Amino acid sequence: MTCFLASAFVLVLQAYAGPPEFALAGDDITLDPRDLGPGLPANVSGNLPPSPPPGTSKRAPHSIIIGVRKGGTRALLEMLDIHPEVAAAATEVHFFDWDENYARGFDWYRDLMPYSYPHQITVEKTPGYFTSALAPERICAMNSSIKLLLILRDPAERVISDYTQVYFNRLENHKPVQAIENLLVRNGVLNTRYKAIQRSLYDIHMRNWLRHFPLEQIHIVDGDTLIRDPLPELQRVERFLNLPPRIVSSNFYFNQTKGFYCIRSDGRERCLHESKGRPTRRSTAPCSTAPLLPTRTQPYLSTGW
Repeated sequence: MTCFLASAFVLVLQAYAGPPEFALAGDDITLDPRDLGPGLPANVSGNLPPSPPPGTSKRAPHSIIIGVRKGGTRALLEMLDIHPEVAAAATEVHFFDWDENYARGFDWYRDLMPYSYPHQITVEKTPGYFTSALAPERICAMNSSIKLLLILRDPAERVISDYTQVYFNRLENHKPVQAIENLLVRNGVLNTRYKAIQRSLYDIHMRNWLRHFPLEQIHIVDGDTLIRDPLPELQRVERFLNLPPRIVSSNFYFNQTKGFYCIRSDGRERCLHESKGRPTRRSTAPCSTAPLLPTRTQPYLSTGW
């Protein structure tokens, strides 16, 4: 147990010292599309939308990034957005996992999508879909042939990243925090009721998705590889989505200061926010948190990527 706690704290203090994404304990916090007002597109904040480009329309997504939280979903969407035939939704919509949003109907959902040309595909990202019990059935009811993207990373490091995001956010907002050992371990065993751990039990959630979609419609992106070498992963996604190859090595450059790849496109360079895409470092402690995670998570981590 002492070895486990040491490992956990090394991961927290050494690997994730940067500022976190905004989140409350255990829950995803994103811009609520309800705050945008009826009919206001998701990529406009506080102002009336400009006139859409001629020949464009708002369409339901052709592909959805369904998760996983802290797996690299924002990085994947930003990198896909390089492609000229991809129109990416700007916010996490939470249509299929939040009952109050789903009750607003499909027209409301479609109105939150970006304008796109007929030759483009629309892509939406909401990491909460992967762990939602209802999202697979609801998405299937909308489009049973839709292509789904799922980005996964090492489940143990994903748990620590999840905890760290919440931890630093609560500190910044002067809220009480819980020590990691009180969350990860209860009565000497792994606390599988802790939401961060539940999100890393990939096989349980995957089983629910496979009840509604064949595996051929779910492309698993290796989140650890995406950070180290993004181009091969993006090329696989292009092929899965039947997109012509347009993303090339010159679209990426390694930022030595930030420690991860940034994006170069249309004459502009941009990096993810400091809380996104933090480099993952393996713990230097003599033991790891990984053995404490259920072995049933492994099949979807070692194959099918």
